[in-house]
Amino acid sequence: MLLNDGGRLLRDTAEAEAGMKGITFPAWHGKHYVTLAELLVRLGSFGLDLKWRVEFDAFVDPRCVEMERRSADAGMDTLTLLSLTTPCLQLIDAEARGCAEGGLMVVLTEVDSSLWDVRAVDERVLSELRRHYPGATDL
Repeated sequence: MLLNDGGRLLRDTAEAEAGMKGITFPAWHGKHYVTLAELLVRLGSFGLDLKWRVEFDAFVDPRCVEMERRSADAGMDTLTLLSLTTPCLQLIDAEARGCAEGGLMVVLTEVDSSLWDVRAVDERVLSELRRHYPGATDL
């Protein structure tokens, strides 16, 4: 897979993720589904200046098509992505990659509507998510 990040090509997501640490946690906490919008908010200021590319294996809502369209080429900003994921968009097999000028910064992967895998270059992001989702384990 090729990602275009401000003119810089990242040849392989796995290669870009090599320096990242990650956690996984259940997407469901009781009857509450952790949405992509909720995760974007939990990123706080870390996520504000990122450009996002989003891909889906299953299009469960017309907003998914719009997210893929808007994330093509240079990607979309965090506030645009947030506006497309609220209210309560439940995903099935989706991945959102947040990039900055320095490259890939965070990867949010929703697995089968049951798990979230989060990889980030900044351990503070993962610590914050662990605090909110106590069932999180290291990848």
